[in-house]
Amino acid sequence: MGAALLLLHSIAPSEACAQAPLLVPLPREASFGVGVLALRSTIAIGARDANERNVASFIAAALHSRGIGASIVPGAQAVTVHLSDRAADPILGSEGYRLRVDRSGIAIAANSGAGLFYGFQTLDQIMPFGHGTISLPFTLVVDWPRYRWRGIHLDVSRHFFGVAVVERYIDLAARYKLNVFHWHLTDDQGWRVPIARYPLLTNTGGCRAGTQVGGEGSTQTDGKRYCGAYTAAEIRAVVAYARARYVNVVPEIEMPGHSVEALAAYPWLGCANGPYRVRQLWGVSAQIFCPTERTFGFIDDVVREVAGLFPGPFVHIGGDEVPKDSWKANAGVAALMRREHLRTLEEVQGYFTRRVERIALRYGRRIAGWDEIVGSGVSREAIVMAWHGNDAATAAARRGNDVVQSPDGTLYLDADQGNPDYEPLGIGGLTTTEMVYDYDPAPRSLNGAEQRHILGPQANLWTEYVPTASHLFYMLLPRELALAAIAWTPQQRRNWPDFTRRLGPQLARFEREGIAFRIPLVTYSIAASRVAFGEQQPEENTTTLRMNARQATLSLDEVVPDATIHFTTDGSRPTTRSKIYATPAQLTLAPEHATVVGAMAELPSGRISAPSFLRIESGAVP
Repeated sequence: MGAALLLLHSIAPSEACAQAPLLVPLPREASFGVGVLALRSTIAIGARDANERNVASFIAAALHSRGIGASIVPGAQAVTVHLSDRAADPILGSEGYRLRVDRSGIAIAANSGAGLFYGFQTLDQIMPFGHGTISLPFTLVVDWPRYRWRGIHLDVSRHFFGVAVVERYIDLAARYKLNVFHWHLTDDQGWRVPIARYPLLTNTGGCRAGTQVGGEGSTQTDGKRYCGAYTAAEIRAVVAYARARYVNVVPEIEMPGHSVEALAAYPWLGCANGPYRVRQLWGVSAQIFCPTERTFGFIDDVVREVAGLFPGPFVHIGGDEVPKDSWKANAGVAALMRREHLRTLEEVQGYFTRRVERIALRYGRRIAGWDEIVGSGVSREAIVMAWHGNDAATAAARRGNDVVQSPDGTLYLDADQGNPDYEPLGIGGLTTTEMVYDYDPAPRSLNGAEQRHILGPQANLWTEYVPTASHLFYMLLPRELALAAIAWTPQQRRNWPDFTRRLGPQLARFEREGIAFRIPLVTYSIAASRVAFGEQQPEENTTTLRMNARQATLSLDEVVPDATIHFTTDGSRPTTRSKIYATPAQLTLAPEHATVVGAMAELPSGRISAPSFLRIESGAVP
């Protein structure tokens, strides 16, 4: 062991070291040596308890996919892979790990099953893909996460996704060491979670008569009945699937707003006479839960059943975007305000939220909610999901609430990833992978004690304009990998050019697995006698450069390995029939004339990227 470690050397994140595996997220400390461990034929994995056996099963599956057999044996004698969830190492915390590869084999040590699992995920990225003999570089990794909440959200109300898609979604989260799956199960457009005592919630509230077509603001629908709901058995299966990957599932049941689908099933939940209909258009219904004792009894029943389906410690209650017009004209609400000495309808929402929080606590659940719940006077035990940015986050943290940073825009993955002319129909706005990567969840205005209330970041994927699984993963990837980086890697170790270098193997893996993702734009480098133009990845697909030169050397690059780059130099949009880039091209630039280069990437599967363009405006050469 000691001799092997002498071969190791540290790899800084900014160094382009060919032998260093390209890992996402970047570990806290990693060293790689010139020696290698060769794995052949069959190996044994030592596992003693349930967590070790669970992680061993993932390692065995990963080896099997590479043509190597693996058996799981009790104990640690005569094995190639040593697992221990009893490291008793305080520095690792509850999710950290140590990974060692040397001539004696592979060892992962952690204080928990989660730590072992994350060690496996790093090992899985180090192991090359192939079939047969695998050679691993001598490795020493000591790693633990920056944040304890590393979340990804999925809205299945606007568009419903079946168990197989949800499990793939969780798989990808776990692969990159995310540990929270926020499942948005109810909204105005559909109720997806079964509640045995109220079957109409899914039978009626889970169906709408049509679905909006066209962009934001459209009032047209397709007139097609749209239904979707999970069974209790499916919910339990997803929860178990996530638990095996050390992902906690947080269910969201929206209240008091975003709830007309429940009113459509049981009209007595509303303040008006009805009838209510499940909303067909996107946006928010004005019809919400009425704060009556019968409604609170309903919520008690729902939370009790939800707690039975989801054993995790949290239930998300929404609490955002609550139009109160139906409360304003209701005699029962007026009587409630007099009885409880409530002066405003905002205070009525506060009363409602506190009642729901007490119900959740009765079933051993801590509530989470969007940042509007802070104004509702919830207890300091409530988790605040700050979607209105740092102002909302700092206010909640200073109040003493734990906060999940989930800002609209930066961490909303329903926004476009580039020029909307080349993107699928979406809600609009721009959230690039680089924008996600550049986000720091730690508000600088908070002191050390207040910073401890920042649990971590979460990205949200709302699905109004995301009707299919391929569209879903296109919106998720590669932005989810940037999310993983900001959630796991220390801020001082983050570096965007280095991240793009490490991104390529992950995208190549998605390509092999048939998972849709947005292909990064082809980037440009220009060198001339008087200018050096660094690598660019323009957000809006076109970059303009002015230079005084007659000759320039053009280099093109694509993040995805094995991609073919097609390009043009006459301003036309490149296609798969355009010239293939192989070596740097020499450009002749005419004075006072613009040369427009276009480029696009083609993957082995035939998928193509959006085009990117470089406009070179040539001035007079002195």
